[in-house]
Parts: sequence; structure tokens; C-alpha cells
Amino acid sequence: MVHPYIERMAKTLVHYSLEIKKGQKFAIFGSDLAAPLVREVYREAVRAGAHVTVIPSMEGVAEIFLKEASDEQLQFVSPLSRLVYETYDALLSIRGDYNTRSLSGVDPKRQALRAKAGAELSQVLLSRSAKGELRWCATEYPTHASAQEASMSLAEYEEFVFRACQVDQEDPVSRWRAMSEEQERIIGVVKEIDTLRIVGEDTDLTLRVKDRTWISAAGTHNFPDGEIFTGPVEDSANGHIRFTFPAIHQGRSVEDVRLTFKDGKVVEASARVGEEFLKALLNSDAGACYLGEIGIGTNYGIQRFTRNILFDEKIGGTIHLAVGSGYPETGSKNQSGVHWDMICDLRNGGEIYGDGALIYKDGKFVI
Repeated sequence: MVHPYIERMAKTLVHYSLEIKKGQKFAIFGSDLAAPLVREVYREAVRAGAHVTVIPSMEGVAEIFLKEASDEQLQFVSPLSRLVYETYDALLSIRGDYNTRSLSGVDPKRQALRAKAGAELSQVLLSRSAKGELRWCATEYPTHASAQEASMSLAEYEEFVFRACQVDQEDPVSRWRAMSEEQERIIGVVKEIDTLRIVGEDTDLTLRVKDRTWISAAGTHNFPDGEIFTGPVEDSANGHIRFTFPAIHQGRSVEDVRLTFKDGKVVEASARVGEEFLKALLNSDAGACYLGEIGIGTNYGIQRFTRNILFDEKIGGTIHLAVGSGYPETGSKNQSGVHWDMICDLRNGGEIYGDGALIYKDGKFVI
């Protein structure tokens, strides 16, 4: 018997997040650990009349490739991947990890080379999404590995995930639509702002968002969701920021990240743990050392750090900046094979000013 939360999650992903229609080509990426959710999404999409392809992943394959492939192989882009990204109508990625740190022993330069090779397909996805040609979403199936990273039992983590996704409610879609309405209200104010100033512990950073589009993320691209975001003007960031939580990327944890920006570019970067990896990714291509996104977390149902960016960037009362590729629908022009979100907690004394006026304090909007 299928758990009702998984059934609700599948229905919400297919009909609300991705709006799957009859005749559409739909690809589901997922590990075998995520099979219960993969199967229910597949079932719901088939019932909707879509042409569904399941692309499974196998534990250990990525590690073998990154450690043993030649540079030529690392830079190769699969024509099968290209076909999916260029022609499919919808993509869903369902994470379900055996080991969240399986790539920790990989040379950062090899990961950077692979990320550079993937930039082309990333831009295809973002460009088609911005044009309305492709819908995509990423979600999580709870596993022991992710629960352990979050310092929870599997039962606690399952409860956390399903509650964050609001599938513990009889009608999760109505909850997501209510969140969307509130976020649109906030966007109605912030869209008029030219310059943002972020102030917090070891943080004083200004950037411009004039003529950029703010997006309300309420369960359509990430699931769970809960943020508003845009792409900063590429050459506008000036000042410094300290990221409160470890920055997790490609299975690596980089701790106490501090970045200094001048005219949009990272000119100083340090970390107490993982500095070599941080600098390798920032230097992987021309766009990796510029900002592609600023986001403000609005999901106050998520309040604890889990070491999983899908949840952590949504924590109500935090902001996140992403170095690397931006989303074209926001107006961002930054392109990179990297998109790395880093989180700054503003719940204890943090402030955001819009054109000099206080708009956000202690983790909440005051507008």
C-alpha cells in the first residue's frame, strides 16, 4: 500500500509543480532509493497521458567517473542528455542519496572541469525554461544518509520532509497557492527597489536589482519551496559577506565562507574548511566568481539547518546568494557551469535596506 503522503506528493508534483499534460515528453531522474516516489510520479504522469521516461542513477558511478575519467571524458556531453534537455517538455529530479559525501575525495579541479562541461546544458535548461518551453522541478526522497546529515532519525526526517512539502495536509496545493499570493504581495514592493544593502555579522554588502524580475518560488521549481529571488546586476555587488552555515556543494562541506566583492566580482575568498575547493569552483569559468542569484527564504515551517540546500535555502529568516549561473527569466546575464547557493542567517539582528529604507529585520519583512 502506498503511503498517502507519497501519493499526495506525486499528485502535487505532476499536476501543480509541472502541470503535466497529455502528449508531453516527461523525464524523471531518480535513484533506486527514491523508487517509491518515482513509481507514484510515473503512475500519475502515465494517467495524465504523458510520454514518460525514467532515467535511474546508480550509487558509485559518479565517483568512478570523476576519479578515473580522462580530461576528454570529463568534458564530453552525452548526446542522450542533450536530446532530453533540448526536446523534452518537463524534467523532474528526485534525489535519494546513499552517501551524501561520496564525492568528498574527488580532486576539486576535476569537479570544476566537469562543471564547466555541463554549462552548455545548464544554459539550455535555463533558456528553455525562461521561454516557457520547459518545466522542471527538483525534490527529495528521505533516506538514512540525508537523515544522518540532518542529525535526525529516518522517521524524524521523513516527518520533516513531508511537513516541509505540506503533503501532511489534505490539500497541499491550496497551501502552496496561499504562499504564492503572500510572496507576490512582497514582490509588489521589492520590485520597485534599485539598491539592496545586506547588513549582519561580518556582513555589509550592497548590490543592485533595478529592472530585474523577482520570482515567487512556491512549489514549482523546487519541492518544497518558499523563497523570492532575482538576479543581481552583474557588476553591482560591493562589500563583504560571511555565510552563517556550511556551503554544501557536490558532496563537499565548505565552512565559514567569507567573500569580498568589488564591482560584482569575488576578489577575496576564504573558508575555515574547504578553501581549496571554494577557490577551484570560483575559478572554474568566467562567470563563477559573479553572482547569479539573491534569494530570500520565506518558508517559516523550515527552521533548522539540514545540510541539504533544497531545504536550507528556504529557511524563513535567511537569505542566500548563488555564485555562478543566473536564471534568465530574472534578467540575469551571468553564465557559468556553477550555481552554488550559500546561506546567511539574518534572524538575529540582520537587516536589509532597500534604497536606504529598512525593509527587513531579524528575519522578517517590515514592509
